[in-house]
Amino acid sequence: MTTHMKPIIIPDNYNYIAVFLTLACNLKCSYCINHFGKDNFSKRHLPGEKLVEGLNRIVSRPDLPITLQGGEPSLHKDFMHILNNLKPELNVDVLTNLQFDVDEFIQKVDPKRIKRDSPYASIRVSYHPETMTLKPLVDKVLKMLKAGFSIGIWGVTHPKQEAEILRAQKHCKALGIDFRLKEFLGEHNGDMYGTFRYDGACDKKFEKTVLCKTSEMIIGGDGSVYRCHSDIYEGRQAVGNITDPAYQIEDIFRICHVFGHCNPCDIKVKTNRFQKFGHTSVEIKEVSPA
Repeated sequence: MTTHMKPIIIPDNYNYIAVFLTLACNLKCSYCINHFGKDNFSKRHLPGEKLVEGLNRIVSRPDLPITLQGGEPSLHKDFMHILNNLKPELNVDVLTNLQFDVDEFIQKVDPKRIKRDSPYASIRVSYHPETMTLKPLVDKVLKMLKAGFSIGIWGVTHPKQEAEILRAQKHCKALGIDFRLKEFLGEHNGDMYGTFRYDGACDKKFEKTVLCKTSEMIIGGDGSVYRCHSDIYEGRQAVGNITDPAYQIEDIFRICHVFGHCNPCDIKVKTNRFQKFGHTSVEIKEVSPA
């Protein structure tokens, strides 16, 4: 880290650090949560060296890793360079569909770089029956487990594929693979699925001005920092950039004029990083009258 770049201190109440290396993906799932909104997201990407410089400013805690994700993070041309050059003090998790060359990955990345003391795997692989075949995925996961990586599979319980997800879970568990379920979030056949804290927040039927405060650091591929998932996917104004030497996190409520068009990721009731249920990424309250 260069001397003129101030450390970025993660507030004690933060639960997640998401680094969207790219929002591009090599799969086209019909229910992808990244495409819940208008798909106005930025396609700009920093080269790995520049991104690493910004990310290495982050001062976090052992139980709060930075999570490399997307889209599909391995599509960033410097994916493995980024993994190998983040400072040792930063724990790292990866969300991936594992469609990359795992032999090359095993050769170039030390399993200890992506392994920490946590109640779930550090590499979390998504299985999407709509666009993937189970056996090749299982073979890759088993190969990485044998190589010493902390890796498991997660399946989304979409109504159209829930039976297949449960079958895959049973199969994987018999092979010693940790396979967990994620609640489907979004619309299907006119119904909204998900457990949400704020009624109507993602129904897209109204826009309302509120005050909103996040417990997550959301970083885009160009280093921009956003208030929430909705802002990064919709391409709204960022609140800062990790390449700005003066950037610091402001743990404050911010005015939002588009409540009602939230992304389900921000308002769902879910487990926190300790796998305790009841957490929501943002806190929303009414704007007080003047």
